[in-house]
Amino acid sequence: MPAHDSTQSRVPLSDPTYRYGKARNPYSAKLAEFPQIAFSDHGTEEFAGHWRNKFETARPHGELHVEIGCNTGHVTRAWAENNPEKLYIGIDWKFKIIYRGAEKVAAKGLKNLLFFRANVERLKFMFGPGEIDVLHLYFPDPWPKKAQWKNRFLKESTLRDAAVVVKSGGLFHIKTDHAGYYSWMQEEIAKTGDVWTVEKETLDLHAGNPEPLKLEIPAVTLFEKLFIKDGIPIKAVWLRRK
Repeated sequence: MPAHDSTQSRVPLSDPTYRYGKARNPYSAKLAEFPQIAFSDHGTEEFAGHWRNKFETARPHGELHVEIGCNTGHVTRAWAENNPEKLYIGIDWKFKIIYRGAEKVAAKGLKNLLFFRANVERLKFMFGPGEIDVLHLYFPDPWPKKAQWKNRFLKESTLRDAAVVVKSGGLFHIKTDHAGYYSWMQEEIAKTGDVWTVEKETLDLHAGNPEPLKLEIPAVTLFEKLFIKDGIPIKAVWLRRK
């Protein structure tokens, strides 16, 4: 865990009784400036199964999209602006970037986007069964060294956790620039064939685009723009919940 957040080290994140420790990050308190937009720690689990009721939009029953690792929400925010009939939640671990994201949402007056500051390993406690329509995970940390592989987020256990909160027929869209991590993902996905179907996958997402450098957010992320510029092919997979 990051140094700014002391936790009950003896209780695993997968345990329902896990409790976040008291945060010492100054932006933790600043999130209180946006009580209707930003939720943190235990607050991200308080309304599991009822998040649609927390949006201020006039269309509270829209399709719910959740982005894991949203940063300040540059992609999620663009989605929300372009699709006011849909609902969005962005999740990230860092207090400051969630605060910055909430600032931008408040400034734009968006009513269909919320932010969670939380550990995504707690995903199955944040949402109710089948609450999410579409889950997004773009360019997670690849933890490239073999000794670090245990830290990779995309593994069988988290895929099964995701299957609990994504509705039957819902989607899980994943992108990575890291070939080794993608191979790892494929192996882990293969273990979850009882809950996920691979609907589509590609080793070079933008191969058919004659001008990929002209792609803009939200079609691509900030990281993705850099990878395209460097000539790194983007691996992607779309999983359909059974």
